[in-house]
Amino acid sequence: MASQEVVGRLIECWREDAGGTYQNWFLWDQRLKNFRSIRRGLLAVVVEIEAGTFGNTYRGSSLETVVHSIAEQRQIFRGADHAFLWKPKLRIPDIYEHQANQRAFGRFLNTCLCCSEETAVIDAIHALDRQAIKGLGPAAANLLYFLHPTVAVPFNTAIVHGYNTLMGAKMKLGRWDAYLAMRQGILAINAEHRGRLSNDLGAIAGFLFDVGSSRYPLLAEDGPTALARWKADLAGIREESAASRKALAAARDQDHTHSQVQGWLRDLGHALGYAVWIAANDRGRVHCDGMLGDGCLRRLPPALETHRASDAIRLIDVLWLDKGTEQVAAAFEVEHTTSIYSGIVRMLDLALGVPEHNGTRYFLVAPDARESDVRAQFARPAFSRVSGLDLSFLPYTALQQHRESMARFGTGMKGLDALALPLGNAR
Repeated sequence: MASQEVVGRLIECWREDAGGTYQNWFLWDQRLKNFRSIRRGLLAVVVEIEAGTFGNTYRGSSLETVVHSIAEQRQIFRGADHAFLWKPKLRIPDIYEHQANQRAFGRFLNTCLCCSEETAVIDAIHALDRQAIKGLGPAAANLLYFLHPTVAVPFNTAIVHGYNTLMGAKMKLGRWDAYLAMRQGILAINAEHRGRLSNDLGAIAGFLFDVGSSRYPLLAEDGPTALARWKADLAGIREESAASRKALAAARDQDHTHSQVQGWLRDLGHALGYAVWIAANDRGRVHCDGMLGDGCLRRLPPALETHRASDAIRLIDVLWLDKGTEQVAAAFEVEHTTSIYSGIVRMLDLALGVPEHNGTRYFLVAPDARESDVRAQFARPAFSRVSGLDLSFLPYTALQQHRESMARFGTGMKGLDALALPLGNAR
């Protein structure tokens, strides 16, 4: 078992590591945008199970859509969908062909969606565990994390290995009782090092993930000589390998491109006479010689600011609003590399939650090469409600090449109409 001094030094090293999960994932702005969309996706799963329309297959289901959006995140959740893939020879996880098990899974999700207390989440886990559903184990904690990030710890092999390495434990995958025991130990570590970690248990999960992935050396013996050697090893970690630096630079370039496209849309909206809203968690980003939110609305119009879906609407990448009526003329989600799913859910919150904005146009803005991915996503049954929206795909290249001429000579939405490719059936 590693000493508290060792764990503390290791956490400090992890926080400074440019290639680790703290800087690469936990501090990633786009991470926070996933919580509401995943919640909405899990609600759709519950509704379908309760209505008896979920079906008996994973592929193409609402569950596949939401789990896939989790697995698309950087590093820690890669492979999160493996536990939910249907394994026909083993007949697991047994929530597709066994209707009673499917309903029990739906009740579990519904309880966790509706509750706010830690005890209620733990009780829901125990209730699910009593069902003894084959193949549906603690991997479901990855779903719970996005509902209760201060209560549920993400779960995968590397996290378990990291916990065992630090604690000298022998936890094994596959059982909820082992997960709950490990969770208690993780909460103790988090409490001991709260100043270096976070109430959001994604932080300590990321730390354990990197330890379990053998990213850092650990002190295997006692004594001043061993400690000095270990400190030297940690110093070496701070000198990032060329591959790690390249990966981080690529990730930052992707974020920069996302902001750059938001800037194009901001400037074009202003040139066309609209008031512009930039996503609340993006407007403080540096862009050109100022901030991305310069010259943009600081608050949403009252009808949107006080709406129950306002938390999601505030995170839509760019909104153009008519200055006279304060109606949303266009909503844009920029999906450079992130999940298409989360952006669509935010636009659905606006479209279905605020029907008085029924003239709004919706644009998914992404690299040209992602068009086939976008259309493949929209072929899924989970996106059936999107088909009625006035939704279009706007390629980067078209926007980049024509934005200046649209700003100079364009009026209203005509220029975008000529460039965008319809996805829905409304137009």
